[in-house]
Amino acid sequence: MPIATETADAFELRLAELQHTNAEAFMEALFRAYYRPLGNAVFRVVQDRTVAEDLVQDVLLNVWKNRDTLCITTTYKSYLFRAALNGAFRYTERQKRQVAWEDAAIVEAGTNSIAEQLDGQEAEEAVATALAALPPQCRAVFLLSRQEGLSYQQIADTLEVAPKTVENQMGKALRLLRQHLKGFLSGLAALLLGWF
Repeated sequence: MPIATETADAFELRLAELQHTNAEAFMEALFRAYYRPLGNAVFRVVQDRTVAEDLVQDVLLNVWKNRDTLCITTTYKSYLFRAALNGAFRYTERQKRQVAWEDAAIVEAGTNSIAEQLDGQEAEEAVATALAALPPQCRAVFLLSRQEGLSYQQIADTLEVAPKTVENQMGKALRLLRQHLKGFLSGLAALLLGWF
């Protein structure tokens, strides 16, 4: 934990020195300074305290395992937050796919025709493919906004970027999704019009 009179830059320098001289003190300082803030940031994304703690522990464990070869090009704080939030985003994406898969598997007999089931699966696959094709920051902003319901300001705080960057990334994500889904959406509209 930073000493009360220690600046953020001095703390970063102390961490860099400890990483190469005293591994236990290095990890203890990282843990004391960042465990709780990382947990709070991850919790805002995953909305589950236990999962947030697990994800933060995984990040710290990876730092421990790779401490000898770990090369931080920014700050330890930025590195840890980026790693933790990336883990949270991956977790939420896996959860969404798992929920979608479970929902798709539970189809009551006689309620949906085979054509409706196939169209739903194709739509889910098209959206999943379109989301996967987005650049990482666009995808992160889109998922935090649309799936997690965060405001642009909350997203900016979480990702440590300017709100205008969030707005630009969201616009880019929507534009790319429209382009990627254009053929699917026009085909689906034609199919729906053909039914009526």
